[in-house]
Amino acid sequence: MIVNSGSAKWEGGLKDGKGLISTRSGVLSDQPYGFNTRFEGKPGTNPEELIGAAHAACFSMALSMILQGAGVTDVTIETKSEIGLDKDGEGFAIKTAHLTTKISGNGDPAVIEDCARQAEKGCPVSKVLNAEVTLDVTVV
Repeated sequence: MIVNSGSAKWEGGLKDGKGLISTRSGVLSDQPYGFNTRFEGKPGTNPEELIGAAHAACFSMALSMILQGAGVTDVTIETKSEIGLDKDGEGFAIKTAHLTTKISGNGDPAVIEDCARQAEKGCPVSKVLNAEVTLDVTVV
């Protein structure tokens, strides 16, 4: 089993508090986040943005593997994952994860699109999200 980690430190209340988020690799190190970056669109990061980046990266890697297995060569994949945070009772829940991907490669466009549909359901981050995961594919 491969284990990686992220960590966060939070001080204060929800709206007036501030946090720092880090990753084991050090790519993120004490990056600030807070209510204003999560709910008010202020500069800084937030958990949903990080989940979106992880989802896009995971999907792209899974798709690369599936395309290689299907004999598609010279592959370039550009993916965005939009994570939808919505009111859920008294709190909030991530309810959607929408992938948009643009794929170029040497292969049958129908096969490439089918591979993308497989990756949508098969990437580990898609599997962990308890949300509706959808996908728009453009093969160029």
